[in-house]
Amino acid sequence: MTVTALLVSHDGARWLPAVLAGLTGQTLPVDRVVAVDTTSRDDSVSLLREALGEPSDRVVVDVVPGSTNYPAAVRHGLGLAPAVADDEWVWLLHDDSNPDPTALAELLAAAHEHPEAAILGPKLREWPSLRRLLEVGLTISGTGHRETGLERGEYDQGQHDAVREVLAVNTAGMLVRRRVLESLGGLDEELPIFGNDIDFGWRAALAGHRTLVVPQAVVFHAEAAHRGIRRTPITGRHTHYQERRAAIFTSLANVSSRALPWQYARLFFGSLLRMLGYLGVRSVGEALDELAAVLSVHGRPGQVRAARKERAGRRDGEPADVRRLLAPAWLPYRHGLDFVTDLAAAATSQAADVAERRRLAKTPDAAPAQDQRRGPAEDDEEAYLTDTGLVARFFTNPVAVVLVLFGVLALVAGREAFGSITGGALSPVPAAAGDWWRLHVSSWHPLGTGTDVPAPAYVLPFALAASVLLGHTGAVVSGLMLLAVPIAAWGAWRLLKVVGHLVDPLGLPRWLVVWGALSYALVPVTSGAWGEGRFGTVAVAALLPWAAHAALGFVDPDRDRRWRAAWRTAVLVALAAAFVPGFWLFTLLATAVVLGGAAIIAPRLLKERDSWGPPVVAVAATPVLLAPWLLPLLTTGSASGLLLEAGRITVDQVTFTGLLTGRLNELGAPLWLGVVLGLLAFAALIPRRTRVAVAICWLVALAAALVSGVLSHVTLDLPAATTRPSLGLFVVILQGTSIVAVVLGADAYLRRLDVDHPWWQRGLATALAVVAAAVPIGGLAWWLGTPDNAMARDAEQTVPVYMEQSSLLGDEHGVLVLDGSVENGITYRIRRDDGTTLGEDEILTLTDEDTELTAEVKALVSAPTPGVVAALGSRGIEYVVLTAPADGHVSSLLDATAGLDQASAEDRTTRAWHVDRPLDASALDGDGSWWRAVLLVVQGVAIIVALVLAAPTVRQGRRGRDD
Repeated sequence: MTVTALLVSHDGARWLPAVLAGLTGQTLPVDRVVAVDTTSRDDSVSLLREALGEPSDRVVVDVVPGSTNYPAAVRHGLGLAPAVADDEWVWLLHDDSNPDPTALAELLAAAHEHPEAAILGPKLREWPSLRRLLEVGLTISGTGHRETGLERGEYDQGQHDAVREVLAVNTAGMLVRRRVLESLGGLDEELPIFGNDIDFGWRAALAGHRTLVVPQAVVFHAEAAHRGIRRTPITGRHTHYQERRAAIFTSLANVSSRALPWQYARLFFGSLLRMLGYLGVRSVGEALDELAAVLSVHGRPGQVRAARKERAGRRDGEPADVRRLLAPAWLPYRHGLDFVTDLAAAATSQAADVAERRRLAKTPDAAPAQDQRRGPAEDDEEAYLTDTGLVARFFTNPVAVVLVLFGVLALVAGREAFGSITGGALSPVPAAAGDWWRLHVSSWHPLGTGTDVPAPAYVLPFALAASVLLGHTGAVVSGLMLLAVPIAAWGAWRLLKVVGHLVDPLGLPRWLVVWGALSYALVPVTSGAWGEGRFGTVAVAALLPWAAHAALGFVDPDRDRRWRAAWRTAVLVALAAAFVPGFWLFTLLATAVVLGGAAIIAPRLLKERDSWGPPVVAVAATPVLLAPWLLPLLTTGSASGLLLEAGRITVDQVTFTGLLTGRLNELGAPLWLGVVLGLLAFAALIPRRTRVAVAICWLVALAAALVSGVLSHVTLDLPAATTRPSLGLFVVILQGTSIVAVVLGADAYLRRLDVDHPWWQRGLATALAVVAAAVPIGGLAWWLGTPDNAMARDAEQTVPVYMEQSSLLGDEHGVLVLDGSVENGITYRIRRDDGTTLGEDEILTLTDEDTELTAEVKALVSAPTPGVVAALGSRGIEYVVLTAPADGHVSSLLDATAGLDQASAEDRTTRAWHVDRPLDASALDGDGSWWRAVLLVVQGVAIIVALVLAAPTVRQGRRGRDD
């Protein structure tokens, strides 16, 4: 048995001395050594010649051009050393792969024990760590992913030391029979540096040869090309492109003919999804490499056909079944789940440590807060040995139990929201998600007599959510009303933890954070917004702590994190403003005040773009993200919509007392709950330790109170009604700042008790704790026991069923609904399609009155003529309904009017007539606006850019990982 070692080098001087020492120091020496250098620019060639000695029958050193790839270099090396025996083995080595002294002996021992094996490979460990496992055999998944079967960073403890058959082994240390290597055509030069090992092993398996991994043989591999430590003319700066192209080509060149069409499509569309994933984690370079790789292979199908033909020609007979050696079909989905988990973990933890990094930036010698809180007797080993079972940790953690119990009780209390709901500010939902999509993209809406007022901005997130939920529009509204309270609690929890670290390096006590989170989560309920179906205020209450949490990133010491916080804040502000536009206006005002104060207090900050830029971007990006709604709203003269909230108009009953106690209407919780919170917020000003932070909360609250006080004296004369601006947002802000102030003040008081605690102070603290606990407990108990709300399962029926069915035939089959009497005044509206649904209320509210139609209705109820009836038909009105109690005078006039035929109604107090005149199908046609499409494109691009720039960076550079 003869062994020829074939070593290929390129700029490997930093590793070659150890590699050559490992090669020459084998306990079972090789018979020949062939070294091929690809024109290294360092001392690689001289190191080879010094270590291996003068050229002879046993030593060959040659230099080839730098453009020579690894497969070509191996082929050239074999040509320099002609075969000397039928049982000759070739041992392939890289210039960054250092074999253990017994590596070759272990490989040859396995070859004696398994004479049927044609290829053997060692266990690869990381170099220079020497302990971490890199590979113990290789395979490939259906998505082209290189699979090792190892966990990331797994240490070698002998857990993978069984000799077993695998699909392939790495060429770094591969021992292969020379006749097999040559019969298969060597390594494929279409795979110049990456992937040629898996491709060769796959081809060998299809030809009936066995590949074994021998873990007793160890080779230490630096993976210089893969990690980007070494650049070559072949890899350049796009290592990921070369790796991904090799994976796609290898898969398509070797997969069975039956599976080729599916694999071809799967890899193409999968690569596009991977590209979006890389964009999502801000890895733009890798996203472009992914796209270039798939286009390189799929754009040249002839190359794949030639490779498959060449492989088939070298096989004798039918290919062997290698499915057992490939990765399981479910493995790519596990990788996808791992990626989503990593992304979620990064998103939830990245901003939470803003205060910790800021504190460490100020005091570099300070220990992390979690280390300060760790007990002196607890070391790493004890922490590792502690039982970390999920169930055990849950039931032994009272905070977790309380939070989960609160979530369950909140779902029980909100049981009215299960299913389809309407009432209050909630209109019935449309039949399908497509109705919301049409509402969003259209510049002209066939509502009433036709209007160009834009659809509300929240229609887009509702349409997206309904599409994800397979078109269940009712589930979107139910999900919002049911999950808003738990989401608000979660957001408040995260916000209070960060705020606590900003004020106190040790953070806030857990129970204070729990109290604050639960108290805030109940604000949309206790204020009466939930019971009145004011889903705009409910949504803003859920989003406000998340937006505030993101905005705290503006003070992060790291520049990149500040800009990422800007885009994250912009997305959240835009989403909240889609439900309550005043949220953006208040954010704009707050940003101006803060920057103005900074210009006076610390003018140096305004000279640094990285200081003032993020908050400015956060508020400036919102109009772009909402462009298809905001610009048409202003150009159609509907700017008063900026002061309203989502849904049907409700009458704000906010008084000065209601503003202070957080009550919007009579559907709110008892006033004493709000009074308790207000008194606690006032008492929070007493401790000196947190007085500045509490005072800031009070300033924000006073600003919100001032703005709401001004708005309460503003009257909006809308075309459809006269109302006041929505004040639900300011009630939420006032309650939220009060809760933060109470939490901070309580923390200072508790810290003081740790130092000096007379009995009366402890008694006072206990009394205050009992009073404070009454806020969330009382609010939740009230919600559970108070079923009064404005929501209902079914919408009120105003027209007979047959008219509703007729309306669905087309927009021209409208129903004119008349309410009131001649004595008290008559109002009218036109019902079309499936009636006024969620998203259409705001459009009709802001649409200017059609004065011609108003004149026609006046004539209809006072002195109807056949001409007026014909005008109704030309406007696409098929029926006229006079709701109960029908005015007798009007009814008698309409009964006697030519062209109006009496129709059946739901009851005797309601009257209905059929318009016996031609209906004009073009009555509601409007001109589409080309710039609407432009705004939609701008919005789509802006959303993608904002989400990409806001996403946490999960992947780091290769050098960063190596360090």
